[in-house]
Amino acid sequence: MELEYLGGNCIKLTTKKATLVVDDSDLSKLGAKQLPKTPAISLYTTANETKSQAEFVFDAPGEYEVHDISIQGIAARSFGSEPEAKNNTIYRLVVDDTRVVIAGNIVPDLSDDQLEAIGTVDILFVPVGGGGAVLDGVGALKLIKKIEPKLIVPTYYADKGLKYNPMPVELSLALKELSMEPAETVESLKIKGREVAENTQLIVIKRQ
Repeated sequence: MELEYLGGNCIKLTTKKATLVVDDSDLSKLGAKQLPKTPAISLYTTANETKSQAEFVFDAPGEYEVHDISIQGIAARSFGSEPEAKNNTIYRLVVDDTRVVIAGNIVPDLSDDQLEAIGTVDILFVPVGGGGAVLDGVGALKLIKKIEPKLIVPTYYADKGLKYNPMPVELSLALKELSMEPAETVESLKIKGREVAENTQLIVIKRQ
């Protein structure tokens, strides 16, 4: 399995059988490079108004099994929305026994039921840039402490090549709020089986 970061909340996951992309709608909004090829699976953390050409498209909570990828969508509240809202979807993906969670633009106050559905997490993708649109470093740290992943990958932070509105903070500032230093910075994250760190680590994936 290979994991790439494309900007915003957009994550690309590639296996031998299929390509899965989360929130590719962010790419056009941010002026980022578009996907050269339509993925087999498209996931959206909020209801998707665009017509994706992917073979499988999911934008709501539920449980799915596609191309040997187990997908679980868990209802959550979007950052900045009303307290009782459930207008965002957290995705839990299982590929070859590796458990990946895409948090998206959610609040960190998860319920016991949500945490139970999320379960044990090997890799967590979490927004850190703040700016009034997503979690800042403090909120991200609160979420990380609840989920207790083995690897943390930050997303949604200032990038000179992207047009954020409002503008999130630079990654370096977000990491200060997180009180964490990157264990390494990589072009992509390649995982075989359960090859993840025993101790919690933060890894930066460069935007493609």
